[in-house]
Amino acid sequence: MGAKIHPSAAVDPKAALAANVEIGPFCSVGPDVELGEGVVLHSHVVIGGRTTIGPRTAFFPFSSIGLPPQDLKYKGEPSRLVIGGGTTIRESVTINPGTEGGGMLTRVGDNCLLMVGAHVAHDCDVGSNVIMANNATLAGHVVVGDYAVIGGLSAVHQFVRIGAHAMIGGMTGVDHDVIPYGSVLGERGRLAGLNMIGLKRRGFNREQLHNLRAAYRVLFEEAGAGTVVERVDLVVKQFGDDAGIGDLVRFIRSASSRGLTLPKPGNGG
Repeated sequence: MGAKIHPSAAVDPKAALAANVEIGPFCSVGPDVELGEGVVLHSHVVIGGRTTIGPRTAFFPFSSIGLPPQDLKYKGEPSRLVIGGGTTIRESVTINPGTEGGGMLTRVGDNCLLMVGAHVAHDCDVGSNVIMANNATLAGHVVVGDYAVIGGLSAVHQFVRIGAHAMIGGMTGVDHDVIPYGSVLGERGRLAGLNMIGLKRRGFNREQLHNLRAAYRVLFEEAGAGTVVERVDLVVKQFGDDAGIGDLVRFIRSASSRGLTLPKPGNGG
C-alpha cells in the first residue's frame, strides 16, 4: 500500500517514503528525509535535513524534526538525524541533527516516548525505551542509556551521560553524569539512591536488586571506604560476575569531563 498524503501537505518528491506512510494536513517533508513503513505524521509536522525515521514512529502536531541545530559553530555541514522505530514524538517536540564537532549524528532509539515540548539537541545519543516527560530538555552531546526516564521540566547539561535505567525527577537540573540505575532529584540534581520502582517494573529479580543495593552502599554510603575509584575496586571484588553491576562499574570507570552526580554531603559518599 502506498503513502497516504493529505492534499495540503508539502512533500518533496525526492523524499523516500516506505509503504503505509500517512502524512496529515499541513505537514512539510524535505528532500533528504526517509520515512520507514507505517510512519505517521498527524498534522503540522515539519521534518527536514538528512533525517531517517524508523518504522511505525508517530509525530504529533507542531513537532520540528531535523532542522539546523541551535549551535553557533554549525556551518551547514551535512550532518544527520536518525530516529528508530516505534517511537512516539508528541506535540512541539524539537530534535536537531548533529554537527561536525560532535560526530555528525544525533540518534534517538526505538520505542521511546518524547512528551510535549521535549528537546533533543545536536549530537545527542538517546537509547531505546527512553521516556522524556513534558518539556524535558537535553543540551548538545548528551548520552542517555536505555530505559532511562527524564522527568518533566528537567534540563540536562551538555556532554552529560545518563546511565541505563536511571530516573531523573521533575524540575531537576543535571550537570554531572548519572550512574546506571540511579535516581536523581533536586534543583541541582543529587543522587538520591537507586530507581528501585523502575527496576522492579522491568523485571529485575530479588538477587539482582539485592546486589545493586549492596554495591550502592559500598560506592556511596559506607564511611571511610576510600575514594570512588577505590570503592569501585571493592565492588568488583565482591560482585565481579554480576552483569548489572558490571555495567555500573564500566560507566564509572569510563571517565567523563562532567564527573559523577553524588549524594548530598552527609547522605553518603
